[in-house]
Amino acid sequence: MTTATPKRKKSAPKTFQDAYDVLKSNAEMLQSQDEPDIDNLMSTVEESIAAYRVCEARLDAIEQALGSAFAMDDDSEG
Repeated sequence: MTTATPKRKKSAPKTFQDAYDVLKSNAEMLQSQDEPDIDNLMSTVEESIAAYRVCEARLDAIEQALGSAFAMDDDSEG
């Protein structure tokens, strides 16, 4: 039987690595449960969404920076 562990509200992660760690930890926790911890599910989902948004924003910024760098490289070769 799984015991409910109260989760306290955490601040949103600021870095990609911190956000990735939150996502990984929450996924492992959810996968390891024999029975879902319904009492804390919403806070886990909210925390995961916030972490996902941090990762998504960082990846979008990198994609945009790489796109600009390659566009500049293409312009200088042309």
